[in-house]
Amino acid sequence: MRGARVRGMSVSASQLRKEIKELIVSELKLTGRDPASIVDDAPLFGEGLGLDSLDALQLAMSIEERFGVKIPEGEPARAIFRSVAALADHVAGQRKNGAP
Repeated sequence: MRGARVRGMSVSASQLRKEIKELIVSELKLTGRDPASIVDDAPLFGEGLGLDSLDALQLAMSIEERFGVKIPEGEPARAIFRSVAALADHVAGQRKNGAP
């Protein structure tokens, strides 16, 4: 993934991942968690960050609002929420294709 346009500016893949990690920590109120400690490819659910379905819903709404992209519901969302890297790839892809 090259760069993505987020909020009117082009950002690198690493910057996009950093912003998503910061969003996860702030929106889900993961107190005591340093965004930098979240591994890009670590699972967000289960043994990874331990998020649940309510966290996924809140995170989807936050990502849609912050980055101006659409997160599909149901089965397609599972792959998108696999990890921070997968979320960043989805955001970058949506932005590249002129997401809604």
